Amino acid sequence: MGITDLNHKKGLFIDNLHVSVEGKPIINGVTLEILPGQIHAIMGPNGSGKSTLAYSVMGHPKYQVTQGSLRFEGSDVKEWTPDERARKGLFLAFQYPTTVPGVSVGNFLRASLRAIRGSDVPIREFRQQLKERMGQLKVSDSFVGRYLNDGFSGGEKKRIEILQMALLTPKIAILDETDSGLDIDALKVVSEGVNRLMGPGIGILLITHYHRILKYIRPHFVHVLMQGRIVKSGQEELAQQLEAKGYDWIVKDSGQRSADSVQESKNNY
Repeated sequence: MGITDLNHKKGLFIDNLHVSVEGKPIINGVTLEILPGQIHAIMGPNGSGKSTLAYSVMGHPKYQVTQGSLRFEGSDVKEWTPDERARKGLFLAFQYPTTVPGVSVGNFLRASLRAIRGSDVPIREFRQQLKERMGQLKVSDSFVGRYLNDGFSGGEKKRIEILQMALLTPKIAILDETDSGLDIDALKVVSEGVNRLMGPGIGILLITHYHRILKYIRPHFVHVLMQGRIVKSGQEELAQQLEAKGYDWIVKDSGQRSADSVQESKNNY
């Protein structure tokens, strides 16, 4: 997929991105644009660079951008710190949410909202917003006083992350393997929460190994990431093909296309 307008006022634009971790190249030329109102799914086997892409967009210092550009709402974000990116409207839901004993869910969410706003959040206003979002996402009031993710099931941890996303109202949300470790009932609940938040003001990058979550969160575009490159893009039908045939046919197809390209270059020469 080509970048149509790197200076677009809305959306996230990734152009020819290369990323290394401790000197080892992991992302090798990813180009992608995510506009408000769109859901993009990135699929790929283990070690293909999916989580590296997510952390790179959010500015984790371990992941070094060595080439290419990251633009968000018309601005180059490569020099922004992770907290600057979050304040501007980027959000990352982790594959393995952290447990924080001693910090309640309510206090964590209020601190998150304060950090994004850059100012204090009056307790009455916060409670009203929290109550509305919890009702919208069908999250029990009992969660507020519990320590963050302490003793939570996989599904409960992911629901709290979606609740955080609902409070922070990001413009681009990256969901890194949100379906990891969820049984089918938890998957349905979490997916329903994501769908309730989806709208024209938010774009979502959904990273996953499996097709099953895409039965509940319907993507507009599906991309296959292998060896740090997007080797194939399509729509929902592509995910269904991957479910049925795995990734081997993608490897063979991309290899054949590369060979054809080399032969075409020789012929032209």
